[in-house]
Amino acid sequence: MRGAPGALVTMKCLLGMLSLLVLHAAPQWNPTELGDRSTIEFLTVGPEEGEHWSTVWFVVIDGVVYVRLGPRAARRIDQNTTAPRLEVRVSGKEAYAVRYEKAPEEAKAVAAAMRWKYWSDIFGEPFRKLRLTSQPVILRLLPENGR
Repeated sequence: MRGAPGALVTMKCLLGMLSLLVLHAAPQWNPTELGDRSTIEFLTVGPEEGEHWSTVWFVVIDGVVYVRLGPRAARRIDQNTTAPRLEVRVSGKEAYAVRYEKAPEEAKAVAAAMRWKYWSDIFGEPFRKLRLTSQPVILRLLPENGR
């Protein structure tokens, strides 16, 4: 029984070092490398729904990733129990820890960038201008821990 506390300390140290290695080995958030991808996925955790992956269009403006959310994805963001943090997946495999903040001031720039990147976005624009659909929520995605 005397050796148990020492073994516990050793195990905690090993787990701590392993955690640091995993964090260091995680892919780095580099928005300029994501620009050619068509969608990203983000994970929200709802109080009743649990985990949900949403697939959204995104744009990169001045090295920052922005997403424009419709009503369902915006509701999930509002109810996200991990706010303001998200896990973002690119191409179904690369996972990044990011934080988000609402960026309504970027709505026009994001709309213009979306029209340029996604030709079919033109079909939704008249409905948004006439306010026949709810106004989209714009999120800015930033690296977690400044990485």
